[in-house]
Order: sequence, then structure tokens, then C-alpha cells
Amino acid sequence: MSQIATNGAIVLDIRDEMFAILQQTISSTYFSELHHKPEPFHRSHSPHTVISMDSVRAALQPITHNLPAPIRELGVSILGRQCYDTLLLEIDPTATECIKLAVSKGLGIGIIGASSVVKVPQILKLVNSKSASGISFLSYLLETSAYLIGLAYNVRSGFPFSTFGETALIVVQNIVISVLVLKYSGRATQAALLVAALAMGLTTLFNADLVDMKTLSYFQAGAGVLGVASKLPQIATIWQQGGTGQLSAFAVFNFLAGSLSRIFTTLQEVDDNLILYGYVAGFALNAVLAAQMVYYWNAPSKKSVGKQKEKPAVGQTTATPTKGKGKGPTTRRRG
Repeated sequence: MSQIATNGAIVLDIRDEMFAILQQTISSTYFSELHHKPEPFHRSHSPHTVISMDSVRAALQPITHNLPAPIRELGVSILGRQCYDTLLLEIDPTATECIKLAVSKGLGIGIIGASSVVKVPQILKLVNSKSASGISFLSYLLETSAYLIGLAYNVRSGFPFSTFGETALIVVQNIVISVLVLKYSGRATQAALLVAALAMGLTTLFNADLVDMKTLSYFQAGAGVLGVASKLPQIATIWQQGGTGQLSAFAVFNFLAGSLSRIFTTLQEVDDNLILYGYVAGFALNAVLAAQMVYYWNAPSKKSVGKQKEKPAVGQTTATPTKGKGKGPTTRRRG
């Protein structure tokens, strides 16, 4: 019996030793795999990407590091020192925030450049046709008033010029169009009163002693409503006349693109919901105007159709007596 007990103890010792060896082997293998896990593949660490970016930097940095002082100062004033160094000196395309800022600034400058001529085609159409058909004076009056308030609010709030610069240029063009509409509608005497009233309003809005910033913010909220309301008379005029008349397609589609771009630039650079909501509402109604422009593209207005129908009737009435004179009997005595 003692021999059997001794043999059993030996077997148990051997079993325990084998379990210990097995456990140690598994543990060492597991931790070895943990510490020697292969690195995941990153697209940015691809050798081809690194080589291509290095070659781009090698080609561009000699240029960007030696820009003339006026261009360098302009770039810093637009992008700021940090983003200027990141994008132009270091040429780092992975700086997302700086890329967004650069795109926003580019869109803003593009909108300002386009706005300098956006309503020139509309002015030329009015001058050449000497007709205000299809143009709503009320629409331009409301839009100009909203833009004047917005211009004063942006300037006095100290927002970047690239986020509102087109407003000043469009105001001037709107005033010219409003004066032409009054002139060709037989109300030329009211044009001088309009210009005087707008000038007085602009002076008042920029005077902090007359209108404080809190009051101006209320005006800006109202300007958003005016901006939306300014599109409604034009939409109604097109619908009533069944055509776009002298309305410029160039101006309509540029305003649509500009208002969409302004939503992006406002989200990126201006933390002001009053301005953002105005641009969103303006984009929605500009889209309606653009849809009307497409729908009525080749359709003559109801007024022009009426005039075309009247012309044959006039021709027939004038031709009938002539026809009668040629065949009617004469009262002259013969012989």
C-alpha cells in the first residue's frame, strides 16, 4: 500500500509540473504576440505618398519661401500667420481647419469679385429696352434696405470683409436699378427722393450715437425678414405676367450660387445665427427664382402675347375699308 501511495504522489507531481510548463508556454506565446503585433496599414505612411509629398514640397517651397513681401503680407492678413505657415511654408495638406479656412476665404473673395458685375447685365437690359417689364420695384426696395442694414451690422461688428464685402457693391447696383425702374415706369421724380432717403438711412445706421449696437442687432433680425420678403414680390410678378420679362438670368443664377457659398463662409468664419438664417432663407427663395427662370425660359409673358394678338386685329380693321373702296359703287356721274 505504501508503494502505491508513493507511486501516486510521483504521478501527481509529474502532472502538476506538466501543467505548469504548459501554462508558462501559453502565457509567453500570448504576451509575445501582444508585444509583437504587426502595425496596421496607414495610407499616410505609404512610401509612395511620402515620396510624392516630398517631391511636391521640394518643388513648391523654394517659391513659397521667397514670395514678395506685399504678397506674403496679403496672405498672412487673409489666412492668419499660423495657417499661412502651415499651408504655404510647410505645405501640409492634412491641416483640415486651415484648408477649410482657405476655401472659405477663396469663396468669399470670389463672391466679392463676381458681385462687382453681378447686376450689370440687369442694368444693361433696362437701359437697352427702356422698359421695366418683369421687374418689381418693391422687391428691389426691400432688398436694398435689408442690405444697408446688413452692411452696417457687419462693419460695426468687425466681421472679416471677405464675409460681407459684396453687400456694398450690390447696394450701389440695386440703387441704380431702382432709379431706372422708376424712370421707365413714369415716376422719375420719385427717384431723387429714393436716393436721398437711402443715404439718410445709411448715415443713421453707421452712427453709434443714433443707433446703438443692441438696436442694430434688432434691425439685423428685421433685415433677415426684409431679405426674405424682397424675393416674394419678384416671384409674384413673374407668376402674374407668365414670364421673366427684363429679369437677368445672369443675376438670378449668380445670386443662387452666391447665397449657397455664403452659408459655408458664415458657418466657417462668423459665429452669428442672425446672419446665417438670413442666408439660408435667401438661398431657398433664390432657388425658387432660378426655377422660375428655367420654367419660363422661352415663354413670352402674357402682356407680350396680348400685344401680338392685338396686331392682326388692327390690320384687319384697316384693311377692310380699303377693300370696300376698291369694289364699292361710285356716285360720280358718267358722261
